[in-house]
Amino acid sequence: MKIALLNGSPNKNGCTFTALSECAGAIEEMGAETEIIQLGTKPVRGCIDCGRCGEKRDRKCVFDDDVCNEISDRLYAADGIIIGSPVYYASANGTLCAVLDRIFYSSYGAFAGKPAAAVVSCRRGGASAAFDRLNKYFTINQMPVVSSTYWNSVHGSSPEDVKKDLEGLQVMRALGRNMVFLIESIKRAGITPPEQERKVFTNFMDGK
Repeated sequence: MKIALLNGSPNKNGCTFTALSECAGAIEEMGAETEIIQLGTKPVRGCIDCGRCGEKRDRKCVFDDDVCNEISDRLYAADGIIIGSPVYYASANGTLCAVLDRIFYSSYGAFAGKPAAAVVSCRRGGASAAFDRLNKYFTINQMPVVSSTYWNSVHGSSPEDVKKDLEGLQVMRALGRNMVFLIESIKRAGITPPEQERKVFTNFMDGK
């Protein structure tokens, strides 16, 4: 079993990384493998709604000159994913959202059934709004959302501050254990995702 944790912060070893590392430690204690993926600081494209991914249907964004497709492949290969982000203006990192927009738009349901969770790091406020933003990627893609003992956030302006947030760190550990528990439960039960209906699109302008 492998869980991929995406650090959506430009700071490689900052507060978000500290939270994800706590989570990864609990996962590894339960015998599962982890991989922390760094979003990095290189420029990324936003989705331009070109529709090429819909023509190809290969789970790839047509633009292959940044980290998007590489990250998509690594998340897809994992049994579960955890996406972490710092809070910027009560939302997730814009670069991270640009990548996630393209990953999930081009995937055409390929992530359905894969357990997922969001983690956010903030100095003071905005955590719930950023947490909600990230969870929407999962719920629109039929991914089981893994919960913890509180909303998955830590507080602090530095990694040292985050390490003082004992409740937040406890939430991270519980999240890691719950992720392993859910994946293992699904595997042992031999459950496969239900067959999907062909998607229906409603146009609210003409009622069709």
